[in-house]
Amino acid sequence: MSLEKRARTLALQTLASDQVKAPNPNFAEEVARSFAQQSMMSLIGAQLSLVEPGVVEINLPYRQDLTQQNGYLHAGVVTTIADTACGYAGYTLMPVGASVLSVEFKVNLLRPAEGETFVARAEVIKAGKTLTVVRADVFAITDDARKLIATMQGTMMCLTK
Repeated sequence: MSLEKRARTLALQTLASDQVKAPNPNFAEEVARSFAQQSMMSLIGAQLSLVEPGVVEINLPYRQDLTQQNGYLHAGVVTTIADTACGYAGYTLMPVGASVLSVEFKVNLLRPAEGETFVARAEVIKAGKTLTVVRADVFAITDDARKLIATMQGTMMCLTK
């Protein structure tokens, strides 16, 4: 696919995602409530920074105690914020009373995770009744520079009672 055609396709996908309607009118409050119950997010100091239909961002400040032997943010921590962002992006499009569970994901670690803050931005690719496919990009932020350090594609399951 040519670069121009890919750009046009991405623009159309972005336009379509701007028109997404959440089936749960209280999705943002539900995401915030659920996120607050995740002790792992509290443990690592992650915070929700954006919740929209089909889109979630999670911020994480750099902490020495979350690094690996070379001082980079540990890949497990990078994966954790990407997975959580993916789950909640999918959850924003699930019905009232549902809950979300990751069923699979693939992560590509693109460069060492060094920065002052890290942002995982997840967007729904395809929402389904039971399974939702989501992608996330994780960025390292230093001053005004933003570098892509990881990307994830995952499948989230809608659990209903």
